[in-house]
Amino acid sequence: MGLKKKNRGIRKWLFKYRVVIMNEDTLADVATFRLNRLNVFVYSSLFAILLITLTSLVIIYSPLRQYILGFSEADLKKRIVDLTFQTDSLQQRISTNEAYFSSLQKVLTGDIHPDKINKDSILNAVQQIPTEVDLQASEEEMKLRSEVAEEERYNVFDEATSNSNNKTFFPPAKGTLSTKFKANERHFGIDIAAKEGDPVKAVSNGTVVFSEWSAQTGFVIIIEHPNNFISVYKHNAKLTKKQGDVVSSGEVIATIGNTGELSSGAHLHFELWHEGYPVDPLHYMNF
Repeated sequence: MGLKKKNRGIRKWLFKYRVVIMNEDTLADVATFRLNRLNVFVYSSLFAILLITLTSLVIIYSPLRQYILGFSEADLKKRIVDLTFQTDSLQQRISTNEAYFSSLQKVLTGDIHPDKINKDSILNAVQQIPTEVDLQASEEEMKLRSEVAEEERYNVFDEATSNSNNKTFFPPAKGTLSTKFKANERHFGIDIAAKEGDPVKAVSNGTVVFSEWSAQTGFVIIIEHPNNFISVYKHNAKLTKKQGDVVSSGEVIATIGNTGELSSGAHLHFELWHEGYPVDPLHYMNF
């Protein structure tokens, strides 16, 4: 009895049916198919598997995966972490740039209170300045200083380093010291009276961070040096360096002038700043 039911079930799956497609108007046979239940099941299963596979591929390799919960959480977390690090880095750079520009603005305007100058840090800076300086002139320096005699150039260098180990900066110009550093009177530099058109030289190796015209101080050039030093040269007749230029010690960067509202004659107003505070240049050079 059981065997008959089994055979009847097999025959039922293998029993063939004829599927006829007819033209409704003429009743003519258009197509005929012979199928059984097993064929229908196999073809249906294959079609379902193919459909599922294609759907999965479309979801994986298309933007649709972003709309499936849990599928893109790992990618989103990674992107969030990367963006967080980038944001922190940008914030640090912005803070550093703001502090730098604030310090540079104080250098240009002299907007600083004398009682806030840290004298101890100034004295420590004197002791930390390296005494060995590369005095070799570059080819560009030789061209720009063609009007200056060679003996004068190198005599200035020798004079600047002969008397004291702490005198590591070169004098910016050759002339007469007319006004000294007076922090209490908000005169944060020294004035050197000289002949108009005489060369102005970089006191040490560094990078030009400002080279523009100022209404009060005329043509101004500012150089950033190692160990957080900044040198400022004001009232120049013209500038021979632009922002971003790298200069060497003793290289000509400008010429003596009488420009700006605060100038009363041909001279160079020179300032030396350390860590955002003005220092007396005469403590750092022989003049």
